[in-house]
Amino acid sequence: MAPSRATDRLQVHRRRWQVGFFALFLLAPALNLFRFDLTETQLWVLGMRWSLGIDALMHGQITPTQAGISLALRGLLPIVVVVAVFLTVAWRYGRLYCGWLCPHFSAVELLNRVLHRAVGKFSLWDKHRVPRRNAQGQLAQPQAAWWPVFVALSALLGFLWAITLLTYLLPPDRVWSHLWHGTLTDGEARFIWIGTGVFTAEFVLARHLFCRFGCAVGLFQSLVWMANPKGMVVAFARERARECKTCDAPVGSACDNACPMRLHPRNIKRMMFSCVQCGQCLSGCDSSQSAQQRTPVLQWQIGLDAVRETLRQKKLEQLDKEPR
Repeated sequence: MAPSRATDRLQVHRRRWQVGFFALFLLAPALNLFRFDLTETQLWVLGMRWSLGIDALMHGQITPTQAGISLALRGLLPIVVVVAVFLTVAWRYGRLYCGWLCPHFSAVELLNRVLHRAVGKFSLWDKHRVPRRNAQGQLAQPQAAWWPVFVALSALLGFLWAITLLTYLLPPDRVWSHLWHGTLTDGEARFIWIGTGVFTAEFVLARHLFCRFGCAVGLFQSLVWMANPKGMVVAFARERARECKTCDAPVGSACDNACPMRLHPRNIKRMMFSCVQCGQCLSGCDSSQSAQQRTPVLQWQIGLDAVRETLRQKKLEQLDKEPR
């Protein structure tokens, strides 16, 4: 059951954004696009040394007034603009950054797929196996041979994370040269091995928990999004709920099985606090319903449509609670 062209293109575009931003995450320090060099106490932004004017003030090259203006324009203003743009996007679209750009979430999705091949689950803490179909449309059976791949990939990603974060703090050419020639300093080696251990454990045991509750960037996006009743949501056509009974038989719950955050997309907004707007539940629903010559029961809604849907869901909940 292949998804329709629209949802297929959606996921293709999302993968491209993820790959591009992942590459940017790895290469930004080497290209001096963004890093803070501890050896020089120097911030690099877009290939330029970014100075707040404090050194010039200490050397008497500018006046205190000029230093204050420089601090406001080159320090406070960029931060305010970046935060404002980021929160504005989150206000309307939720965790869009997480689902479409975040390198950590890209790793989460990759490890989900590998772990599922090993044990039929997307997390070690899932109580039950999650049935999924392979590319041929057949039910995929877990294979223990994928266990070493999952562990090795987790360790590789943990090592890559540790090295990359170190290059944001020290000259990248020096770090990679020391690593290549086996001449790491005690501080570099300690950072890399401790970082590798911590990130590997997180990828194996707690990658979903980190995304939900441990990531400040994701948490603030969710808080802002929840405060906006007109934000984009995955809306469920509850009047067609009976159609879900024949969803992707005999597997069922295509949207639940597709969600990488282990959420239930047919729930109301407040139960979707950690939704990353990846659209995989929409693709799963579209694939299942299209195979039965029906339109999907899940879709993105923004603004007044989302408000009406929320009010309707609340009314239905109240009716369900009333005695009959």
